[in-house]
This record gives sequence, C-alpha cells and structure tokens, in this order.
Amino acid sequence: MNQESQTSIVNKSDKKTKLILSLIFDGIGMLSYIVPIFAEFLDVIWAPISGLLLVIMYKGSVGKIAGLFGTVEELIPLTDIIPTFTITWFYSYIIRKEA
Repeated sequence: MNQESQTSIVNKSDKKTKLILSLIFDGIGMLSYIVPIFAEFLDVIWAPISGLLLVIMYKGSVGKIAGLFGTVEELIPLTDIIPTFTITWFYSYIIRKEA
C-alpha cells in the first residue's frame, strides 16, 4: 500500500470519526431540553467545553470560528437545537471540499 492510499484511508476514517463525534456532541448539547430546570446551569458548563472541542476537532480558522460560535450559541437560551458540530463537519467536508 503506497503513502497516498494510506493517507486516503486515514482521511476517510477521520472524516467518519468526526461525523460520529459531532453527532454525539450535538446530542449532549441538546440534553438540557430533557431537564429544563437545570438547562441554563448545564449550558454554562457545556458552552466552554463545546467551544474547546470544536477548536480541537477542526483546526485553523474554521475551528476557531466554530468554537466561538458554539460557545455563544450554548450560552444563549433556546438555541441548543442548533447542531453546531454537525454544521461545522458539513462545512469542512462537503461545502469546503466542493469549493
């Protein structure tokens, strides 16, 4: 197996792993709807964590912008429904790839 095909396999695996993690993290962000009494408290804890995870998962300016947006989005009431991780994945692997 040559270097190029190994890189392609790793990239496909990384892409799939990031999609799965993105769906899981978006689900965690939406969990506050299950327990409305503690929703805002949970969001205050989850907001910086989600921002940091976005920066780590998506390198460069895409990760930084997504991290900032994700943190702010989690802090604003009733915006937890926005799947920030999945949108960032979609932008990184579908929209940006086409451009």
